Amino acid sequence: MKKLLIIITALFALGPADAQVSKKQKAVTMKEISSNGYTTFKVSEKVTLYAVTFYNQFQMKVAGHLFIPKKLNRNQGHTAIIVGHPMGAVKKQSADVYASQLADRGFVTLAIDLSFWGESEGQPRNAVSPDIYAEDFSAAVDYLGTRPFVDRENIGAVGVCGSGSFVISAAKIDPRMKAIATVSMYDMGAASRNALRYSLTLEQRKKIIAEAAEQRYTEFNGGVTRYTGGTVRKLDEHTDPIQREFYGFYRTPRGEYTPKGGSNETTTHPTLSSNTKFMNFYPFNDIETISPRPMLFITGDYAHSREFSEDAYKRAAEPKELFIIPNAGHVDLYDKTDLIPFDKLAAFFTNNLK
Repeated sequence: MKKLLIIITALFALGPADAQVSKKQKAVTMKEISSNGYTTFKVSEKVTLYAVTFYNQFQMKVAGHLFIPKKLNRNQGHTAIIVGHPMGAVKKQSADVYASQLADRGFVTLAIDLSFWGESEGQPRNAVSPDIYAEDFSAAVDYLGTRPFVDRENIGAVGVCGSGSFVISAAKIDPRMKAIATVSMYDMGAASRNALRYSLTLEQRKKIIAEAAEQRYTEFNGGVTRYTGGTVRKLDEHTDPIQREFYGFYRTPRGEYTPKGGSNETTTHPTLSSNTKFMNFYPFNDIETISPRPMLFITGDYAHSREFSEDAYKRAAEPKELFIIPNAGHVDLYDKTDLIPFDKLAAFFTNNLK
């Protein structure tokens, strides 16, 4: 139990058709994408990738990667899917993997950077605000639903890891999301309040809250911002297996990312003073009200986060499905394309977005 407590504390050229995307936006190449940090995704010759931006209701600019199949008739509306990245990550880390693969299967897809992270706006950087994270998904619906090549009645969403809980939070009050899937989901509220398998005591939770509250005085007076959680910077003989799992993605060429003009020292690390906002986050409350819109929960059979997908599935109303991937852990489903059930996801959205 002590190890589990430590782990969860540590987690934290434009042609006429192209002009329909935006007069200011152009297709970008993988070389351009890769120049700003390592990328774990590929864009096939069947798909065009655009770097796009749009505003949420708080007038914060949200950055995204828009994937459009080249053979798609842009004079008609088509099914579109929004993809959110793991908590503390950026769209290049997992979200783009899903968006590019689903675009290969004929969908318009949009991978987004949540506010305060990646190329999206928001100060201070790495701030925690689950309400704004959820709003970003609705803003993505605003954007896609106003494109001439998207059918606004057929927009779905995928949330990976922490974004699974954010997309559920959004979908409860945004019926425009017609089908919702989560992968390796973390309920960031429960994880913060209780840690994995309820290993965090109330006394320990209060200590974390008190430390974060005290840090607010420091930052209000212009002091140094402190960060919490996140993936360790190095491994040693005492590093827990779950931290090793995250390290293998975030701290190696497999998935590491350095913000333009910034440092990778703070990647995956939220600010200490804001991280406790997750303790007031209850995304699964009223999850049954999403019905009759369908929900698909995907998790690995030995994923340490499996408890969250199982909890959401138990609470959700029909139609729903819990899909467990054999021989898969939590981080495996970030980018291992041989394990991720893209055909399952494609079928889910094809059958439920018509």
